[in-house]
Amino acid sequence: MVDDIRSTAEIRRGCRTVSPSTDDGRCTGLSPSRTDPSACSGPRPPCPALPKLVPPRDLPKRITHTQAGRNALAHAFAHIEFNAINIALDAVYRFDDMPADYYRDWLQVAAEEGKHFLLLADYLAQHGCTYGDFPAHNSLWETVCATDHDVMVRMALVPRVLEARGLDVTPAIADKLRSVGDQALVDILGVIYTDEIGHVEIGTRWFRFCAEHRQLDPRRTFRDLLTEYMQGRIRGPYDEPGRLAAGFTRDEIEDLKAMEAQTLARLDKTHT
Repeated sequence: MVDDIRSTAEIRRGCRTVSPSTDDGRCTGLSPSRTDPSACSGPRPPCPALPKLVPPRDLPKRITHTQAGRNALAHAFAHIEFNAINIALDAVYRFDDMPADYYRDWLQVAAEEGKHFLLLADYLAQHGCTYGDFPAHNSLWETVCATDHDVMVRMALVPRVLEARGLDVTPAIADKLRSVGDQALVDILGVIYTDEIGHVEIGTRWFRFCAEHRQLDPRRTFRDLLTEYMQGRIRGPYDEPGRLAAGFTRDEIEDLKAMEAQTLARLDKTHT
């Protein structure tokens, strides 16, 4: 990635340079050095001057029955994909001593996230907008920072929570878009949804690799990490077919539902 990003055109060029390497899976151009793996350690990827980052509550509503609303929705997805490129590359940069296939997998993810960003950038351009025209939030990177210290925690919380959440919500959003006749955006979300199943599967596979390497039970470890890092933030709906295709077990999905029920029960008690 370039040292300074100021325009969508530069982001486009960066997207097209990301591809899996053919040797040991590492990416030429990533820093050869490492810093201590403490929280939020090491360099962060460059950010464009826009979009303006605001708290999630200050974002505009993403309605689907107007073109302006669909532009805001497409921009929100583009922001997710832009961050996802760097998140995948950070997974390559930050964690040493993983098998070569791990690095190849995450470079492939970065390339696919770049493809998604370009699809959305083209949609925005066709409707008179560009990436940066709407505000966005930085919540994804806050979770990434919290997992800098441990590749197993990163694999558990970023692909298996944040990206899996995309699987949960995308089908309903696509249905709304289909109902208003925006087949172009429906098709883009279909490409993203299919690829994201693969990304969540990659995270699931490497999470289990790390857990088993440490002689930990993957199901229990995942549940414990959710309790530690995501207390009260587990919410449905759950796209069970997508999650199962991405490597979740039915027991893990039931665990998510049980954790959500516990959270809702606590909230009920606080309001009575």
